[in-house]
Amino acid sequence: MPIMPLPQFESDLEADRKAYGALKPPKSIVVRFGSMRMVGEFPYDGDAKPGCGSKLVVRTHRGTELGEMLTSTCPNAGCSKSVSRKEMLEYIENSGGRDYPFFTDGRVLRVATAEDVSHQTKLTEQAGAMLKEARRIATAVWSGVAGGVPMRLVDAEPILGEERLTFYFTSEERVDFRNLVGELAATFRTRIEMRQVGARDEARLIADYERCGQHCCCKQFLKVLKPVSMRSAKTQKATLDPLKISGRCGRLMCCLRYEDQTYEELKKRLPHRKQRVRTPDGWGMVLDSQILTQLVLVQLEGVEGDGSVKAYPVEDLGDVARGKSPRPAGGAEEGDLDTDDSAPAGNEQGEGPAGGQTRTQVHPDIRRSGGMGPRSGGDRGGFGGRDRGGPRGGKGRGGPGEGGGGPVGRGSGDGGRSGGPGQADDRGSSGTNPGTSPGDSNRGNPRT
Repeated sequence: MPIMPLPQFESDLEADRKAYGALKPPKSIVVRFGSMRMVGEFPYDGDAKPGCGSKLVVRTHRGTELGEMLTSTCPNAGCSKSVSRKEMLEYIENSGGRDYPFFTDGRVLRVATAEDVSHQTKLTEQAGAMLKEARRIATAVWSGVAGGVPMRLVDAEPILGEERLTFYFTSEERVDFRNLVGELAATFRTRIEMRQVGARDEARLIADYERCGQHCCCKQFLKVLKPVSMRSAKTQKATLDPLKISGRCGRLMCCLRYEDQTYEELKKRLPHRKQRVRTPDGWGMVLDSQILTQLVLVQLEGVEGDGSVKAYPVEDLGDVARGKSPRPAGGAEEGDLDTDDSAPAGNEQGEGPAGGQTRTQVHPDIRRSGGMGPRSGGDRGGFGGRDRGGPRGGKGRGGPGEGGGGPVGRGSGDGGRSGGPGQADDRGSSGTNPGTSPGDSNRGNPRT
């Protein structure tokens, strides 16, 4: 049964024909070409009016090859989706700048004919046989060398004009392939180009689909392959299983970097874990947070709350770990060290009556001033740190102050470099370093 055109469609088609006839041929065209999907802007002086997706025969720095039109960069062009040259340059700058594979040394020769497309299809079908023959020749060239072939050929790319045949290979080291190039040139009777690529470029050449169901980003649109760190996966709280966050190239998936900046900005708004915050229901301790939903899981304190765990939007939280905490019932003054008064004497390090550890909380202002910090080592001034000295003679830098020292360590247990009970830069009475801690002069007592 023949398909009869409807009158309303015919009227719309006539209007489109008139609009298309009023357009002029483009003067410059943006073309995508090659197996690496390179992009170039080339001049065009033909009479045809190609549109987006049209196949074009272009002359590039590699020779005559078949390309695909992306858009035109001149006004009143044959493509209704043409962009200005300024917009194109802004896109290139935002997509990698100088690292973006953009070329201008070329020319669009003509719109591809059916014969051109058919010839390129035949060459592409022969690429597999060319690759196998090249591997056989490489094995023969390095047959007498210990270790065998020092590289792995991954793809072959013939172009429409057959002026050049490009082989892509991967290798962990620099390879001298001059003998191989001579053998390949004699076999294929054309100019041979050897290009070394990495794991991500290999995926761009031979990979197809990813686990998301889409084409690999590096093959579809991603031109500049920037490194991706494990920190991005941790920030986005993705699984750390390498099999689930690795792409076809065996490296971390490039899509982990797309939302990394957004996650970083949202993460800055959230309080840290084990930080005291003020909630509408009283003070509490942060247990966890969700970056995208901006929710904070808080365990309310028994003084003002009931000890339950609730989730609050970050906007409902008050001063996060910066304002002075309220005075606990029957406790010390605001900002004082919260300790258990029922603990036996000598347990300032946090040891409970049964030898366990009790948690101590310190006002942030005290931590910044260096006196009586809740941690040691990296904070330089906890209760017996890991750097120099401590109440038990450990290697922590700081006793109850931020200075060094303990009964057996270097420096004073009471002196601090940033304002403990002793002098700021002093090292103490029971240490071996100079200082003016309580009851000491310039040089401390020797070690015992």
